[in-house]
Amino acid sequence: MKRLLPAPLLSAVLWVAWLLLHDTLAPGQVLLGGALAWALPLALAPWRDPSPRIGRPVAIARLALVVLRDIVVCNVEVARQVLGPESAIHPGFVRLPLALTDAHAITVLATIITMTPGTLSCAVAADRSHLLIHALHLTDEAALVADIKARYETPLREIFG
Repeated sequence: MKRLLPAPLLSAVLWVAWLLLHDTLAPGQVLLGGALAWALPLALAPWRDPSPRIGRPVAIARLALVVLRDIVVCNVEVARQVLGPESAIHPGFVRLPLALTDAHAITVLATIITMTPGTLSCAVAADRSHLLIHALHLTDEAALVADIKARYETPLREIFG
């Protein structure tokens, strides 16, 4: 069964996305979407990374709450900065050394950083040793790195560990 349907969840998501994008349940679209949802994961299976080992549901919930709180707080902070004097904003880049080694964990970290207003993940080093981050207001690189490591990277190491 795994050979015929290598990623059932991905297929289901692709099929639903197809139908939502076309905004119809016409038989032709249902069949075409189903065929694509089956064929794409099958064709791309050799290039997919193996599914990550995820554990610690309590750590996942705790991290989700931290991220949600940070999104709200940072939205307010970024709005205050943008509506204030332009001279008070000091954008900059910082390299975040990574303790994470799993590609999925690094992807989640980069996504969290990008979702948090005021920061943006720009690039991952080819050797996965660091992540390049742009901050809208960067006054203390060491403090930003320490904050990201404590708030996001440490829980991700526990979740993907």
